[in-house]
Amino acid sequence: MTTLGELKKSGYKSRSIKEELRENLIKRLKSKDLGFEGIIGFEDTVLPDLQTAILSRHNILLLGLRGQAKTRIARLMVNLLDEYVPYIVGSDLYDDPLNPISWFGKHTVETMGDDTPIAWLHRNDRYTEKLATPDVTVADLIGDVDPIKAATQKLNYSDERVIHFGLIPRAHRSIFVINELPDLQARIQVALFNILQEKDIQIRGFKLRLPLDVQFVFTANPEDYTNRGSIVTPLKDRIESQILTHYPKSVEISRKITQQEAALTDEQRLIEADGLVKDLVEQIASEARNSEYIDKKSGVSARLTISAYENLISHAERRMLLNDEKSTFVRITDFLGVIPAITGKIELVYEGELEGPAKVANILIGKAIRTLLATYFPDPEKMKKSKTGNLYAEIINWFSAGNTIHILDHLTQKEYEKQLNSVPGLKDLVKKIHPSLSKNQHLLLMEFVLHGLAEFSLISKGFLETGFEFKDMFNSLFTAEFEDDEEDYDDNY
Repeated sequence: MTTLGELKKSGYKSRSIKEELRENLIKRLKSKDLGFEGIIGFEDTVLPDLQTAILSRHNILLLGLRGQAKTRIARLMVNLLDEYVPYIVGSDLYDDPLNPISWFGKHTVETMGDDTPIAWLHRNDRYTEKLATPDVTVADLIGDVDPIKAATQKLNYSDERVIHFGLIPRAHRSIFVINELPDLQARIQVALFNILQEKDIQIRGFKLRLPLDVQFVFTANPEDYTNRGSIVTPLKDRIESQILTHYPKSVEISRKITQQEAALTDEQRLIEADGLVKDLVEQIASEARNSEYIDKKSGVSARLTISAYENLISHAERRMLLNDEKSTFVRITDFLGVIPAITGKIELVYEGELEGPAKVANILIGKAIRTLLATYFPDPEKMKKSKTGNLYAEIINWFSAGNTIHILDHLTQKEYEKQLNSVPGLKDLVKKIHPSLSKNQHLLLMEFVLHGLAEFSLISKGFLETGFEFKDMFNSLFTAEFEDDEEDYDDNY
């Protein structure tokens, strides 16, 4: 169909965008399709609230900390639109041929009648997104008078045709998203009042009645987090549904999100990554959200785990390439490569600033290892009190005898295996607890045990430029105290 007459003969009926979303969602729900593919962990919380808001034909505010999929949810609402809708060719506002609202649309239908040319707009083109920043103006969002157009067409400034429409009018019959709404200046937020309520647009004193058909979706961080601004109360009152988002409620859900979102190449996907290292990545984020060093109001984005996992794989890939090996697997040592992904995504409180972001990142990795050690192996603290014998005793005693090993991140597979096998009792412990695993998994768990014992202060772990040094806890403490004494002596001298 290419003309208005053909459209009328087809029996096509116009619907508002909110009716369109509502009716298409009803069809989805009847077919047990939630309609938001790729959104994990919100099935019983956020999505039911969102669906209720759509059924109620509400404008929506998604309120939550960073990295909680707010913008992704808004973008996926496009899937609830009709695949194509007709519009008048040449219209800046994509006027509905059966219900035009602009001067151009009305004039074209009046003069051409059923011969009015129409085209079809795909649903992917019916989505407009604007990031709210302090420099956004009313002209950007709503429009302004174009003096050049007025002069060339010899029009009065009160004529609708001299207006250069902003983003919101051009989003007529579309979904319009404003991200980080509190960052929008209060006077700009006020300009949205009439659009949401009365469908009036005021540009430089000229009141224009323009019944825009827009589904508004706003996203924001909670007001107690952002110090850059807030949502003015009258605007908040006009947004009918406010939906709270949240972080994944379990490590399993977080792990699914990370694996879905991590951008890995085909070569990187061949690198073996055990479930333990995947759980460690998620546990780091969990520890960060509960850390006294990190601002809880700021939150810890899901992007932290995604970036961390990508870095983890890339760090292992780098070692494989440098050693000219055909395959490799992720080691605990590879978590050295995760630190840059953590430091840029956490907001530190005063105590955290004193420690420094890199040290805080290492602390989080250590806490994650300590937490998961009790999941994969017996709790070392309980083992010390056990009457049946401490499974870790042989390992600890070997280090107590003055032995030391270095696990460096550039070690070849053979060198890595040789270092771990040099610790008596380590391999036997892993095989006893996890007898049916592969060789690579056994090696990974052997290193994991060493890091875990260090986190329980049963052996010492020292940080080297390219890896770790494991030795006796008592000797390392004595050496550290001796070095401190030497520094004091030098200062006094």
